[in-house]
Amino acid sequence: MTVNLEQLRRCHFAVDLGAARTRVYVKGAGLVVDQPSVAAVNTRTGALIAVGEFAERMTGRTPNYIRVVRPVSGGTVVDIDMAQRMLRHLLGDKMRRNLRRKARLRAAACTPHDADPLAQRATTETLVGLGARRVELVDTLIAAAVGCGLPVERPEGTMIIVCGAAATQVAVLSLGSVVSAERIPVGGEAVDRAIVQHLRHEHELMLPSQSVRPLQLALHGNGLNAQGPTVTEIHGRDVATGLARSVRVDTAAVRDAIQTPLTAVLDGIGKVLRACPPDLVADLADVGMVMVGGSALLPGFDQMLRQATGMPVQIAERPDVCAVQGIGAMLEGRIEPLTLDPLAA
Repeated sequence: MTVNLEQLRRCHFAVDLGAARTRVYVKGAGLVVDQPSVAAVNTRTGALIAVGEFAERMTGRTPNYIRVVRPVSGGTVVDIDMAQRMLRHLLGDKMRRNLRRKARLRAAACTPHDADPLAQRATTETLVGLGARRVELVDTLIAAAVGCGLPVERPEGTMIIVCGAAATQVAVLSLGSVVSAERIPVGGEAVDRAIVQHLRHEHELMLPSQSVRPLQLALHGNGLNAQGPTVTEIHGRDVATGLARSVRVDTAAVRDAIQTPLTAVLDGIGKVLRACPPDLVADLADVGMVMVGGSALLPGFDQMLRQATGMPVQIAERPDVCAVQGIGAMLEGRIEPLTLDPLAA
């Protein structure tokens, strides 16, 4: 594999800083943090009020002197100081004390495939601020593929789609390396905006920000497909009067609103396949593609890809934690590199 497994085995903890959630894997302890990448700050004093789920529940419900911020955007740290403060509180005093006892504390972090040097430096400085003496960066695509059990180290093609909150990454892997990859700036947040705009334009209803994802899950649980229920009832605020109102929404229209921004992913898949050698594409015709990431569970997403490409599409068992579990497996030494014996002269 292209990542240095020997250096990763020396790391003590790993961090997956995502736009939606932050996850921390500690060697020997497993996944210890899985919280939203959100922090609430008192703008008068600069004090940190809350982080994680509690801070996310504050969104849209705070007075003027409390600001809810997201220090990570699109897999890139945009506020290093706030990201450090958020991580310190998410880890807790006990876990931070245990990590500080390690001699020459080492850390690993997931970074997007197309991350520029500035984004990589921001991630490194965030973990250095937590006490790490050395930081190893791992491609999110490889980490997610390892986490969902794909044989990335073998000489055969595997295709993975990392569905994030801000972007979707599509890649074909072989021999532990990325053969072809494409980043599409469409993710779960774009789908949320599509639902909000649809309800505002078609029903003059403003949906609370905290209700978008539960609405998606409710529709998915009811079977958001052509054979599913035709209508569902949702609650929101009337655009004109400002009063609370309930409307019955056509699920077919919601399904179309969700899938419209996702059509850009199909173009990305086509670009990736056109850039691959024919032998790898032939492998993918049989094994298909695997979807990981929190947005992989968007209702109807896998069916749309299956119908459009004609390839098998699978969703990983736990798609939201594949990347951090993959980098954790590297830390624990459960991944062995493919050894090639040099031919005798």
